Amino acid sequence: MGIEFPHRHLLEIGPLSEEDILVVLRTALNLKEILRRPIPKVPTLRGKVVANLFFEPSTRTRLSFERAAKVLSAEVLNFSARGSSLEKGENLLDTVKNLQAMGPDLFVIRHPASGAPHFVAQHLELPVINAGDGFHEHPTQALLDLLTVWEKKGDLRGLKVAIIGDIRHSRVAHSDILAFRKMGAEVYVSGPGTLLPSEKEALGARVCVRLEEAVEGADVVIALRVQKERHGRMLFPGFHEYARFFGLNRRVLSRAAEGAILMHPGPINWGVELSPELEDFPGQVILDQVENGVAVRMALLLLLLKSRESSL
Repeated sequence: MGIEFPHRHLLEIGPLSEEDILVVLRTALNLKEILRRPIPKVPTLRGKVVANLFFEPSTRTRLSFERAAKVLSAEVLNFSARGSSLEKGENLLDTVKNLQAMGPDLFVIRHPASGAPHFVAQHLELPVINAGDGFHEHPTQALLDLLTVWEKKGDLRGLKVAIIGDIRHSRVAHSDILAFRKMGAEVYVSGPGTLLPSEKEALGARVCVRLEEAVEGADVVIALRVQKERHGRMLFPGFHEYARFFGLNRRVLSRAAEGAILMHPGPINWGVELSPELEDFPGQVILDQVENGVAVRMALLLLLLKSRESSL
């Protein structure tokens, strides 16, 4: 294939070097052209089978992996926990071993338990992609966010990136902080005190109590969904108060750098994380993120499957 990607799995951002990330971004950018063809399909992964194992609800991630596989002519096995033998008491390892017996070449796994994709990778010979695990990481989201910023800004080094919201519970935030810092950006985070990590736990990001400090001069502003289903109890007074103090609107974004871009991994709670007036904000690139999600996942399927093929 002529492209070096020396990893068997994609489980987290940490093991990736700056060059590894650039390989993914360049490959995704090249593959993105296929999505805009009249017939967006190439035979690159014909004969390969991708198993999508989703133990949590998902729209963008699950469908973009399916779309990515089909554009590259791979077959897809889609698994969801609801209605499966898990409800009869089957454990995770037995489930994946039985699915492995059906002949897939790669597993994509989303799971509510942190570390579940790592556990599966330890017990299988097949490549595993982490599509989001508990509070831990969501590495493919970080890579598509990098691609979106790279396309819009031309470079990542030296940018100020502000991530706003539920940092403590967000696997997207954890992966984004690591990825943007690895590529030379400065990362600032802000949100309600109960949703912020300590400086020690912030993965090198600067923790700002005041939203305005984080957004001031930012080249990229990323709003995060309030992870209310992960809290167990209310960690702030209410959504009205959240929107008042940490919701993004045009007034807040006027503090950002000229030409700043606005991002959100979705799904969006309009009127909470983002004011409805931002739907037509000039720097809003949320749908670009969705398109780039398909391209990045195409790149990862190609890189991991071709790398495995060459090692056999």
